[in-house]
Amino acid sequence: MLQQRISWSNPRVLGALLLVFLCGAGAGAMSLRLLRSARTGPTITALKTDNKGTVLARFQKDLDLTPQQAEKFEIILDDYMKYISDLQEQMDEVRKHGKSQLMKVLNEDQRRRFEKNLDDIQAKGR
Repeated sequence: MLQQRISWSNPRVLGALLLVFLCGAGAGAMSLRLLRSARTGPTITALKTDNKGTVLARFQKDLDLTPQQAEKFEIILDDYMKYISDLQEQMDEVRKHGKSQLMKVLNEDQRRRFEKNLDDIQAKGR
């Protein structure tokens, strides 16, 4: 009797691996959010486009930057903020995709409870 071997190229195997990966990514993202919201100690203000001027002015004053240093500092801050923004967009896409995959597994009642749990988690994180 011949044994059938399951191939990695089998769509079922690939689908199962993808589902496991997405569940892990979703669980990891939620865990990270919970850990971040539960973290104690001083918080660091995120650098955002709307507060860049304030941050730059503070560093200019606190560090006594020369005009040339301030100019270079601003360029680096711009690059950093763009990089962080791009990463945030990618993370939002990963979360959105992972959530849609998780929702496909759940029935209607489970989806409603899952959404409520996510809302509760997000409310605690604010």
